[in-house]
Amino acid sequence: MRSFALFLACAVTLSFATPLFAQDQPKAEFIVEKMAFKLARGITNVGTSIVELPKQSYLSVRDRGAVGYVVGPLKGIGMTLYRAFIGTAEAVFFLVPQPGYYDPMIDPEYVWDGWDKAREEPVAVQDGVPTADRQGDGQ
Repeated sequence: MRSFALFLACAVTLSFATPLFAQDQPKAEFIVEKMAFKLARGITNVGTSIVELPKQSYLSVRDRGAVGYVVGPLKGIGMTLYRAFIGTAEAVFFLVPQPGYYDPMIDPEYVWDGWDKAREEPVAVQDGVPTADRQGDGQ
């Protein structure tokens, strides 16, 4: 009876352990390539983080109108600091496969992406002037 219990314990252990050994490991070249991209992305984001200032100013003015002249630079300063922080974290921890599997920690991945996103709220234009910016027209 004791040998049967030992056999059963070994069989259960092996049945759970076998799928773990059956997993395919990615090739070393693929892992190193992903690490290198993460390091390069981090260094690039630290170096280009200052571009967030004009980018956010432009996007805020485009999407919000006159309020964007005040909000844009403030948002740009915040995004500059955020992109620099995330870039530093990616550069320092490029060996760690987090988040995901060496996926970018910020969206958009680089500062030069995301300039062409459309407005979230469409604005009607009348006589070349957005109706939201008209004053004194009784609407």
